[in-house]
Amino acid sequence: MDDEQIIERINELADEEHSLFGKESAGKATEADRERLKRLEVTLDQCWDLLHQRRARRSAGLDPDQASVRDEKTVEGYIG
Repeated sequence: MDDEQIIERINELADEEHSLFGKESAGKATEADRERLKRLEVTLDQCWDLLHQRRARRSAGLDPDQASVRDEKTVEGYIG
């Protein structure tokens, strides 16, 4: 997956997340919607992390295709 594909995926996930936030705000979200929202947040974080890894590798003169999706525990464990 190249940078453009990752960005496209991020945009798709963000659109779905926005839709689910709207349902939640309107009081129409189901438990399944809330669970999906939690998964979306993790998947978005993983996509952003992968994109950052690819850019960092490229900047360092390394192969960006050697970047890989990190597990949820790693990505969600970052302290900002």
